[in-house]
Amino acid sequence: MKFRFPIVIIDEDFRSENASGLGIRAMAEAIESEGFEVLGATSYGDLSQFAQQQSRASAFVLSIDDEEFSPGPDLDPAVVNLRNFIQEVRRKNADVPIYVYGETKTSRHLPNDILRELHGFIHMFEDTPEFVARHIIREAKSYLEGIQPPFFKALLDYAEDGSYSWHCPGHSGGVAFLKSPIGQMYHQFYGENMLRSDVCNAVEELGQLLDHNGAIGASERNAARIFNADHCFFVTNGTSTSNKMVWHHTVAPGDVVVVDRNCHKSILHSIIMTGAVPVFLKPTRNHHGIIGPIPQSEFEIDSIKAKIRANPLLDGVDADTVKPRIMTLTQSTYDGVLYNTETIKDLLDGYVENLHFDEAWLPHAAFHPFYGSYHAMGRKRARPMHSVTYATQSIHKLLAGISQASHVLVQDSQDTKLDRHLFNEAYLMHTSTSPQYSIIASCDVAAAMMEPPSGTALVEESIAEALDFRRAMRKVDAEFGDDDWWFQVWGPEELEDEGIGQNKDWVLRRTDAEGVQKADGTDSWHGFGDMAPGFNMLDPIKATLITPGLNLDGRFEDTGIPASIVTKYLAEHGVVVEKTGLYSFFIMFTIGITKGRWNTLLTALQQFKDDYAKNQPMWRTMPEFCAKHPRYEGMGLRDLCQHVHTLYAKYDVAILSTDMYLSDHTPAMKPSDAFAHIAQRTTQRVPIDELEGRITTSLVTPYPPGIPLLIPGEVFNTKIVEYLKFNREFARECPGFETDIHGLVQETGPDGQLAYFADCVAS
Repeated sequence: MKFRFPIVIIDEDFRSENASGLGIRAMAEAIESEGFEVLGATSYGDLSQFAQQQSRASAFVLSIDDEEFSPGPDLDPAVVNLRNFIQEVRRKNADVPIYVYGETKTSRHLPNDILRELHGFIHMFEDTPEFVARHIIREAKSYLEGIQPPFFKALLDYAEDGSYSWHCPGHSGGVAFLKSPIGQMYHQFYGENMLRSDVCNAVEELGQLLDHNGAIGASERNAARIFNADHCFFVTNGTSTSNKMVWHHTVAPGDVVVVDRNCHKSILHSIIMTGAVPVFLKPTRNHHGIIGPIPQSEFEIDSIKAKIRANPLLDGVDADTVKPRIMTLTQSTYDGVLYNTETIKDLLDGYVENLHFDEAWLPHAAFHPFYGSYHAMGRKRARPMHSVTYATQSIHKLLAGISQASHVLVQDSQDTKLDRHLFNEAYLMHTSTSPQYSIIASCDVAAAMMEPPSGTALVEESIAEALDFRRAMRKVDAEFGDDDWWFQVWGPEELEDEGIGQNKDWVLRRTDAEGVQKADGTDSWHGFGDMAPGFNMLDPIKATLITPGLNLDGRFEDTGIPASIVTKYLAEHGVVVEKTGLYSFFIMFTIGITKGRWNTLLTALQQFKDDYAKNQPMWRTMPEFCAKHPRYEGMGLRDLCQHVHTLYAKYDVAILSTDMYLSDHTPAMKPSDAFAHIAQRTTQRVPIDELEGRITTSLVTPYPPGIPLLIPGEVFNTKIVEYLKFNREFARECPGFETDIHGLVQETGPDGQLAYFADCVAS
């Protein structure tokens, strides 16, 4: 299978007609005659940028024979350039072959820190170009073979073998698509390799995902090592499924479970499916709608026991003797707040049997010391004495996996080892018997990419880009001055001038209950109230941009710019963000983010500000949106912002949306029992004006942020009903900006108006 990994030659005489140039080009021609591409350059140029070639080079050949080369290596510019280049390559790639060559210079002219990084030293004209070429190519081939992780290597070998396929899938390596015009188009779009490698689990040489053997098993063991775990299980249908696997392995009907109230809906599905009884840990929120951390006090055993005693579904349960089967925590929150997992392990070890960290948004943290103990499993951290630790991670979210690539990581406790056979019974309940092998390969490759030093460098680049973006936004703000507005990036008030600094700068520190800065000068920027020392930090690669109009205390200013208008504007200008709140929107600096991407975002924000200042007509600034909602065509951009802002202020929606999440939720039935009413067809569709006091049979989830307000078996309270009524009125007054609320049923009445209902347990 042909890959493009050129051998890179850097020599100032590469294009010269002198003897040195003729010699190096003869070697290059000999390399090309053996089937390898050569990329030639006459200087290092921008060393750091040129060193990025390490990801697509099979070898480097570097000259040490320029005329400036002198006997003093510490002063020699050529040696300095060579050292800097090699250091930049090795920062990400410890294995790519690097050769130096010369006509007169030898290893005695190079310091040891350079020599130990080399694969060879070539003297021109001492051997034939053909011999030298074969020597370099041998090392290049060995390198390319060596970087292939187990499953991807087996998949390449299988696809290259050219065997006829008699097993499913029915397209037979893509051949079926060639029999139809639209199939031809599909084949050309995805390409031969993807379709040839789309095979079924009957191919023995690839191993079995269902049994975790062969090449797949080897890849899972390799990923476990890289991610600091004792066990790894690849999952091809997302972390939603990974979570359900963990729960079905650890939780039985009637078990008490401890759950983050702002967990992903897959955890709530797991509660329903297992028949568990949840007690919830309540997070904080600020009035920007940003989800904050669960206070450390919520994790204390006495606090959990008090919740068990107060839960009407656990009446008669002895809180002093029952032990929760699992604790599931969202790590990180959607907005990037992390927990010190060592503190949680110390608090709950032995009291909760299984500690589950839903790290869908945090697979990168294990690969850089910046994150310290703010992730589930560390290479040199002590494991709990009694509790088994699970981490479920979306490889496709922040690493290089393709969509639905996920895995389950397990760390044994000191006295309990995972029974892999029993875990696999839960695994088989949720995995497909026809897994997509491209997803498995991306799990394998994504793990291999994070092997240090590459993984460390990739994460450091993400942090550095995120901080450079924050600095650029602050620079723009400073230039506008105090009398003008600009978008703020939520985070610490002080940033290092350069570099990534230390994680202590991102730790959420103490404030008083009103979020006012204390006399000792500690931070109050987060708005979450009093924070336990060292318990939480903000991940700097998660950036929440704040738009003008809403103060941190929930008060509306006279003018404002709702975030939904900004993000719809950005989408029409080619910038799509991750999540939009009332006056904030969220972006992530994954390992795939580039300077070009975040600079484009910044310039698009500048354009928005300019169009807002000019009150440009909506038909010009957002034509696609106006085509769907013609009522806005006659408005200006500033007019629309003020119209929506005034409605938000009228309904005091910032306070309302915060209070509804922080209000007390009353469980009236086990979630599994309430959900069963759907299958039994004993539900009642209730208008939202009559919902208060009724028991829901479904999740009720506003998007954004996608955090369930209610789970099956809980009772609609006053605050939640008020919020639903607000959304009904707002949808009528501002179509196109309504909140999508899963769990609400919309029906058009005789008057042509939409009516809103929720499915409840029949009264």
